[in-house]
Order: sequence, then C-alpha cells, then structure tokens
Amino acid sequence: MTPQSAQAVLADIRCAADYEARALTGLDPAVAAYVAGGTGTERAVRRNRAAFDRLCVTPRVLRRVDRGDTQVVHPALAARGVVRTHPVLLGPVGHQALLHPRGELETAQGAAAVDAGLVVSTQSSFTLEDIARAAGPDRWFQLYVQPAREATLDLVRRAEDAGYAAVVVTVDTPIQAPGLRALRAGFQPASAAPANLRNYAQPPPRTLGAGDSRILGGMMAEAPDFDDLSAVIEAAGLPVWVKGVIHPDDAVEAMKRGAAGVVVSNHGGRALEDAPAPLDVLPRVRAALGEGAAILVDGGISSGADVFKAIACGADAVLIGRLQAWALSVAGALGVGHMVKLLREELELCMALAGAATLADIRRAEVAPC
Repeated sequence: MTPQSAQAVLADIRCAADYEARALTGLDPAVAAYVAGGTGTERAVRRNRAAFDRLCVTPRVLRRVDRGDTQVVHPALAARGVVRTHPVLLGPVGHQALLHPRGELETAQGAAAVDAGLVVSTQSSFTLEDIARAAGPDRWFQLYVQPAREATLDLVRRAEDAGYAAVVVTVDTPIQAPGLRALRAGFQPASAAPANLRNYAQPPPRTLGAGDSRILGGMMAEAPDFDDLSAVIEAAGLPVWVKGVIHPDDAVEAMKRGAAGVVVSNHGGRALEDAPAPLDVLPRVRAALGEGAAILVDGGISSGADVFKAIACGADAVLIGRLQAWALSVAGALGVGHMVKLLREELELCMALAGAATLADIRRAEVAPC
C-alpha cells in the first residue's frame, strides 16, 4: 500500500469500530458473512455485544491522571521479559488469507509495530514458523488438540522451536455448529488442511453402529478432556493458557492442572449459541480464581471503552478477534496497527474521564448497569 493510498484509507476511519463498515464495502459478501457471523442464528454474538452496552462507566472528576499509563504488570502476561505497554492482544483468527493475500504475515507486522501481543492460530493460512519470522517477540501459539495426540505434541514442540512465548489451548469447540448466515451467503470453507496441519495424517472416521449418535459417538469421540490438557501442560516448556472457559469451576480445574491463566470466551459466539456473554460471567470467574490469577477475555469488544469495562469486571487484558479481521482486510499491517492504536487511545480517553490513571485504578472504577 502506497503512502497516498494509506492516507486515503485512514481518512475514513474515525474510531476502531469504523473498520467493520469499511471492510464490508470491499470484502466478498460470503467471506464477510463468515467473519461477522456466529453459530446458528447468532444469539451468542448479539449477547456478547449487548453485555458491554448494558454497562456504564461512572465519570470521576478532579483526579490527576497525567502520569498514568496503560501498562499490564501481571507476571503471567510478561513472559520472557515482554513489557506489555497496553492490554490489547490480537486473538487467534484462522484462515486470514481470506482477508488479505499475506494474511497472518501482515497481522504479525502490524502487531509488532504497536507492541500488541499476537496469538497465532493453529488454523492460520501460513505456517507458525513463517509467521514467527514476520512477528515481534510478543507472540503466542493457539493450539487445537488434534485427534492424533502425537500431532498435538509436535505442534507444541514446533511452537517452542519457533520462539513462541506461550501456548493457548482452545477447549470450547470440540465440535462446531454451522453459522447460518455464512451458509446462506454461500461461504465454502477451504477443502485443504490449514498450513500448520498439512504434514499430519488424519485418523480415519469412526465407524458407527446402528443407533449410534453421529455427534456424541462420532464427532465427540476424539474430543479432548482435562487429562489431555494436563498432557500438554506437562509436555510444554512454555506457559499454557486455557481459552474458552465460561464456568468458574472449569477455570478452577484448569488452574489446578497447572495452567498459566484462562481466557474467558464463548469463541466469539461461534460455539454454544446459548452460552452467556463472557463479560457477564467474568466477575464470577475472577471471584473463583482470586485476584492473583491471570485472566483474559474476548467477545464483543469494539472500542477502548469496552476494554475499560472488561478490565473493570476482572480481566487483566483482552483479545481482539473480529476487529482484527476487519482491519487486516482494509489495510493489511497498517490497518491492524492503526486499529490497535485507536483502541489504546479510546481506552486512555475513558481512563482520563473516569479518573483512572492505571489499569489497577480501572479495577476499582465504578462500572454498573446503566
């Protein structure tokens, strides 16, 4: 993208959320439907957004914030000495070549330019090794447990060898219901395996007997359990996070098994359609784990004020999914970096008007139903 064309793109973007409208003018409609949509009729997607809209932040006046900052100080979020200057990480988004020819390579460059943590998907369009070469040091690898468990452990080894600082095991989509919006728009997922999985043989489908459930006895036959999580934690020479936790008891069990932290998430509304919004359950998870535990959250975040609300409700930092996808499709690395910059400035504006000089102050801020 030339400086002139970049200037034209950015001139249309006034806030981070503007990237969605801009992206929808240029993306293939079927791809846009896939990115925007969720499971079924998207009740979970709408619930995620509504959870933020229900909360108001109480302004506080005459507070000194001129020496404030947005630095994240939790040690679990500073793996390998990373200084995290703000609480916005880019969550795992697969198949990014649908959005930009250079996909995750551009996202990695954009993240590095604005000190944003990058979580690379197992289902990325490029290999985790290629993405690592394009990325900065603040990179984690998101792992789906594979039907062949030896493939799972090999992915962990590859992430270690490629310099990733943590592994994020996604646990909330052992199966995934179709998104009706994407189906109706004609979206067709790629038939080839993602780049990271092309060298692993897939086990043959399970033979079902008469009366066996196609879902419970078939699709769920190779689904991971807590023992599989323990195996990953024991094998990894890296901190292991657990993504897709909604129930506090599951969060407690994950931490007992040795997880470095949890990500409160309903997969952006792409898992159980009637799951609660992550923001709504976040305070319960925080209460169950205590103040010392490391907690991330995603789902429905579209502004810096939403980041503020998430931290006030108990998160240490947030993951950004759809906004990342929209920004990538609009302007590649430049769009990704600019989107994060806007989110950070929107967060700082909210902090200034709420009298919160640090993220610790946000946790003490008054955030309540409007």
